[in-house]
Amino acid sequence: MVAVLQRKAQLEDRLAALEEKLRGIDAELDSHQSRDWEELATERETDEVLESEGRAGKAEMAAIRAALKRIEAGTYGECVQCGDDIAEARLDVLPFTPLCAACATKLQR
Repeated sequence: MVAVLQRKAQLEDRLAALEEKLRGIDAELDSHQSRDWEELATERETDEVLESEGRAGKAEMAAIRAALKRIEAGTYGECVQCGDDIAEARLDVLPFTPLCAACATKLQR
């Protein structure tokens, strides 16, 4: 099993990367002020993509912060729904997941 401190470092690194990415998205969105209609239309399309990426990044950041709180509380790796252990392989793929595979599947139905 990967040590909790390693998971914590992994989550903190990802959080820092996402924060940097969001700063870049914000800067890019603020820079779009073209007067040309064609360029403005292209910028608006790009803005929609950037805004979508920003929303996804913010959601992931919230999940990471929640996982870091679970680490501090000593409950990281336990499903918040049923209390069972979350499989190590699942945490390898989604280190911030609060749910075991069974509970995640139930919620998707």
